[in-house]
Amino acid sequence: MIDRKISFSKINSPALGSLAARIAIAAILFPHGAQKLLGWWGGLGYQGSMAYFTGTVGLPYIIGLLVIMIEFIAPIFLILGFFTRLSAVAVLIVMAGIVVSVQNQYFFMNWFGTQKGEGMEFFLLMMGLCLVCILNGGGPFALDRRLTM
Repeated sequence: MIDRKISFSKINSPALGSLAARIAIAAILFPHGAQKLLGWWGGLGYQGSMAYFTGTVGLPYIIGLLVIMIEFIAPIFLILGFFTRLSAVAVLIVMAGIVVSVQNQYFFMNWFGTQKGEGMEFFLLMMGLCLVCILNGGGPFALDRRLTM
């Protein structure tokens, strides 16, 4: 019989790495999604975000909707470890889309206001964290593990 209980003596680095990556992505991305969907933390809310995406940026409506929903729902799923790999892939695609379409002129963030825009380092870092979740899954502290037992 296989013992499926979590034992702290059996926790390895990938398990802790997955947990740390999930928490980091969720803590960083959830406020962005909440700004876009709910208008929290000085955000534009759904209507304002959609107007920006479709009007200013020129994204199709469905892409703007997907970006908002992924940035809001994926961090919740990641913190719970629910659909971990799928959520991480979705976030990775959003981050890659941002780098390819908008934040590709500079590498470094605009710390001192000397650039015309922001750099891509934040988005690349998020992509790396997503890769950890994609490769390792949610780890033992994830709902994914509970649902597949």
